[in-house]
Amino acid sequence: MISGALIDLAGVVYLGTRAVPGAVEAIERLRAADVPIRFVTNTTRMAKAGVLERLSAMGLGVDPPDLFTPAAAARAWLTANRRSPHLLIHPALVEDFEGLGAYPDEAIVVGDAGVGFTYDSLNAAFRALMSGAAFLALAKNRYFLDRDGVLSLDAGGFVAALEFASGQQAVILGKPAPDFYAAVVASLGRTGAETVMVGDDIEADVSGALRAGIGAALLVRTGKYQPGAEDGRRPAPTAVVDDIVAAVDWILDHRAVNR
Repeated sequence: MISGALIDLAGVVYLGTRAVPGAVEAIERLRAADVPIRFVTNTTRMAKAGVLERLSAMGLGVDPPDLFTPAAAARAWLTANRRSPHLLIHPALVEDFEGLGAYPDEAIVVGDAGVGFTYDSLNAAFRALMSGAAFLALAKNRYFLDRDGVLSLDAGGFVAALEFASGQQAVILGKPAPDFYAAVVASLGRTGAETVMVGDDIEADVSGALRAGIGAALLVRTGKYQPGAEDGRRPAPTAVVDDIVAAVDWILDHRAVNR
């Protein structure tokens, strides 16, 4: 039975700057049913403060500790491993890395840099890796739904290029990294087995969550979802539903009561 929910944002709760129809009301239904929620996103073109502001503008208030981002995981890694960041990220995300300690050893941090993915920037990162820098990837998604409603290339291809060239595998900090999911589940005070993940990405949100020990994973047909994306996937989605509204219906039908 389900007693906690993890919910992706882009493509699930909102599309661009607009909430998916019924999303805010659906999440309020979960809250009213005392189902604890954490919001998990691999978005790396916006700082955490910007994500919270966007949600607030949609009428969905979220406390900062309830929003988990790869940048926050990267900060924790950099501090614990005493590394200075060499950032290859979008300018809007830089504020999430301000105030870190300065250390002699570096770590390359790759997010969705957008037009910042130039030969010069990638080659500088490659040279740093070849000189002994650690390699962190905020996410390794292949594509995302862009503002114009069409799929665009995400950071995964650039991470793969640097991995190939340097021979070094990146430490993935966002979804579907098991440590990322474990940290979110721990904050709920639940076990992975009694938690459900809701997302539009079959790889990071669904199969990845199930591999990380999440008990159920729902794939929504909004956002970056492509028809047939679930075909032949292992682990397969627990259910494929139309949208976040239908996902909440499923959760409430399967929730644990009187915990």
